Amino acid sequence: MWAYESVFYQIYPLGFCGAPFANDGIPQSRILKVIDWADHIRDINCNAVYFSPVFESDSHGYDTRDYTKIDCRLGSNEDFAKVCGELHSRGIKVVLDGVFNHVGRGFWAFQDVLHNRENSRYKDWFHINFGGNSCYNDGFWYEGWEGHYELVKLNLWNNEVIEHIFSCIKGWVKEFDIDGLRLDVAYCLDKEFLKRLRSFTNGLKEDFVLIGELLHGDYSQFVNNDMLHSATNYQCYKGLYSSFNSMNMFEICHSLKNQFGPEPWCQYRGMHLLSFVDNHDVSRIATILTNKNHIPLVYAIMFGMPGIPCIYYGSEWGAEADKKDGDPALRVSFDEPTENELSAYISKLAKIHRESKALCYGDISVPVLTNKQCIIQRRCDDERILIAINAEDQPFTAHFDAGCGMADELITGTQHDFGGGSILPPYSAQIWKMER
Repeated sequence: MWAYESVFYQIYPLGFCGAPFANDGIPQSRILKVIDWADHIRDINCNAVYFSPVFESDSHGYDTRDYTKIDCRLGSNEDFAKVCGELHSRGIKVVLDGVFNHVGRGFWAFQDVLHNRENSRYKDWFHINFGGNSCYNDGFWYEGWEGHYELVKLNLWNNEVIEHIFSCIKGWVKEFDIDGLRLDVAYCLDKEFLKRLRSFTNGLKEDFVLIGELLHGDYSQFVNNDMLHSATNYQCYKGLYSSFNSMNMFEICHSLKNQFGPEPWCQYRGMHLLSFVDNHDVSRIATILTNKNHIPLVYAIMFGMPGIPCIYYGSEWGAEADKKDGDPALRVSFDEPTENELSAYISKLAKIHRESKALCYGDISVPVLTNKQCIIQRRCDDERILIAINAEDQPFTAHFDAGCGMADELITGTQHDFGGGSILPPYSAQIWKMER
């Protein structure tokens, strides 16, 4: 599966392109802006772009009006096909947000229900009670997503709904040659629907990837041979930043060992979950971390841990944004990409990750662990990688049996000598590669 050896780049298109929040109905080819960023995405060694919603919607994209039409605020289907072609020409895969749990009130089938009520042929596409009422005073009650009634829950037990969704996905492959889907609120989706989706997409395109948005619970209920290939690793997300803010490396290392370690209770060993330090729903990592010297280090752990690394646009150069200022603050437009020391560093980490079988597929152990330092080992049949982190402002000497005398330090391209202890400079990350 190509995704297991990839580094993703997430774009929230409506914000990225500076589109108005509410759909004004005015077509504008804003999505072509992505083409101007394509070389930057390639140059920081990301080889897959995950687009948050691109289809016609009422406002933020997750309130879909039409699964067959690119949002007019972004442009036309032809515009987006051109964007996908430019990305593919650079060896960059394309993954779209599949928002199938719910639609917007402007969705054409729900509009038919609003006009025709019990006589609508689409009334069974939703969970409706004509004996009740809604907060919009529609004269009937319907189920919304988690109490948000601008998001109308689809009836995924209705075969017509499923066939409509599958037809649209087939159209996306034909028009845009997409390579996979990220499934919004996958934890809400019916498991039988996910099984049908997996079977359908298996026959649609080779190595078509399905990545689910999962928060808590047992990911293995959704990530398996019958349903999803991957899921968002929210269980490690908090540990990635709070380990640095509290200066407690035990937190993230404990989470990693619990998820991917050799013990029988480690449910996710062998899985390739989507790793991230921020996204369109949470504060940016440069804002979250209280010590800015830790920004490169948290990326080093993310690229070194098991999973598929994902970078949120703008964070590669240290952009800041706070969730308390609202979602629009997290989803802003930048005139052009910025290249700086952090982006160059992340580019190196991404290249190292993509070229290492141990980082893409290896097992995990933690031979050195203190409150402020850790060394994480990744190992496969013919390669061993050590990720060494020193989060404090003083040098640290790590005494441990590395199993060899010398190693290649991949970030700097130098040789590392394990003799007499390994000195970790203040606020440093090193990645050592040696034969197994």
